Amino acid sequence: MNISIERKKMDCSALPKGWQREEVIRKTGLSAGKVDVFYYRGLRSDASLVPPIRQTASIFKQPVTVYKTQDSKVKTDLKHGTQEKPKQLFWEKRLEGLSACDANGMIGTTTLPKYIKPLGPYTSDATTIQSLATALHVSSQPITGQTGGKQAILENPGVFLNPEQPLIAAVTITKDDVRRQEERVKRARLRLQEALVAA
Repeated sequence: MNISIERKKMDCSALPKGWQREEVIRKTGLSAGKVDVFYYRGLRSDASLVPPIRQTASIFKQPVTVYKTQDSKVKTDLKHGTQEKPKQLFWEKRLEGLSACDANGMIGTTTLPKYIKPLGPYTSDATTIQSLATALHVSSQPITGQTGGKQAILENPGVFLNPEQPLIAAVTITKDDVRRQEERVKRARLRLQEALVAA
């Protein structure tokens, strides 16, 4: 997308000497006619290489961009702990009431196995399935379910709910579960082999 702009530079008497105001009018694009206001001091030579910080100050009627014109002696890149994006709790609830369809109408629903129990306030089976499917698809860590107590999670989910895990109670997989699943896979492969031979 190509956006053309018109720039107007002027001294700003309301600011200390040396400060200038620049108005940039967007000529094209979805925001055509919008005016961006920039304030800077002195010549912008090396400072123009530093990306500007977009800020909205309460004294201005519109967003302004701050250009750094001199090096700061203060170290600003302090980072404490891991800098991970926070995860929204109960994002799955936004999908409630939605279902997949094809040209023939709605696609059949899936049910949870009896040993997987939903855990969370007002969590339906559909929400739990969406949460579990997303965790299996996206998460790089083991899926264990919520390890907090059911009563504690229901009383204060914002504190006791782990956003890294799906909205299910803690699940323990036994060797019998693995053996039963292996037998199901063997039976399915045998049926597939018989179908291929018959075709």
